[in-house]
Amino acid sequence: MLDSRMRTVIAKVARSFDLDPAALAAVAHVESNLVTHAVIDGRHEPLIRFEGHYFDRRLSGEALEKARRQGLASPRAGAVRNPASQAARWKLLATARAVDARAADESTSWGIGQVMGAHWAWLGFASVDALVAEARDGVEGQVRLMARYIDKAALRAVLASRDWVALARAYNGPGFASNAYDAKLARAFARYDKLDWQTASATLRRGDRGEAVADLQRRLVARGAELAIDGQFGPSTEQALRSFQTARRLPATGIADDATLNALERRFFVNRIVSFLKSLFVQR
Repeated sequence: MLDSRMRTVIAKVARSFDLDPAALAAVAHVESNLVTHAVIDGRHEPLIRFEGHYFDRRLSGEALEKARRQGLASPRAGAVRNPASQAARWKLLATARAVDARAADESTSWGIGQVMGAHWAWLGFASVDALVAEARDGVEGQVRLMARYIDKAALRAVLASRDWVALARAYNGPGFASNAYDAKLARAFARYDKLDWQTASATLRRGDRGEAVADLQRRLVARGAELAIDGQFGPSTEQALRSFQTARRLPATGIADDATLNALERRFFVNRIVSFLKSLFVQR
């Protein structure tokens, strides 16, 4: 769903990468229908797809034999089928991680742009864990990851020229025509090109609903608020937002304007980094 927050995020990221926001939105629409999260054991996680043939290439010896016995790896693309639900896919990923965590994350596509974890070094990340952290860093992290892939793959000019066949071949692979990927891109672009991307505003207030509100609630919870992440901006969300604004010495309006959202974004990212570093310390 392309609500106001999502539109603002796409516009912001598109500007930073010199990309057409409508084209960026079109790719996200075709890849994930602009769905940013699924609820997994009470957590909000990005959409994923596990690729068993990638996993097969990254394993050897006993680990490879174990993965093949468990139906997690195969040299043939598509042989390891993804469950329909995201909950089941995350369970599949957890099973693969028990065999080899790094290989499992590299064999998974992440977020609204469905970027493969295997591209982490090529995209300039320090590790696959860093790529995954970006995908899990809210809506903006997922859009940044998708834009980063498009930029690195030298697809900026393709997006600008609206060559949907070339974009489909580069992004979806040589078999793109079998699912009319190029035609879907063209239809999605025609839809999003009608929007006013210049005046996109991220402001949220009481009464708003949708994924933008859920993302706001996730960030408030990460800051210590006790909230249900239900995508409904009610009195509890407003009060939690006022408390955050007061603590950050922002006007306590209870409205999520750009300054408040930027402050929440910085705090959310810091919390992710701290959690990641703690997990490394525990593993050691």
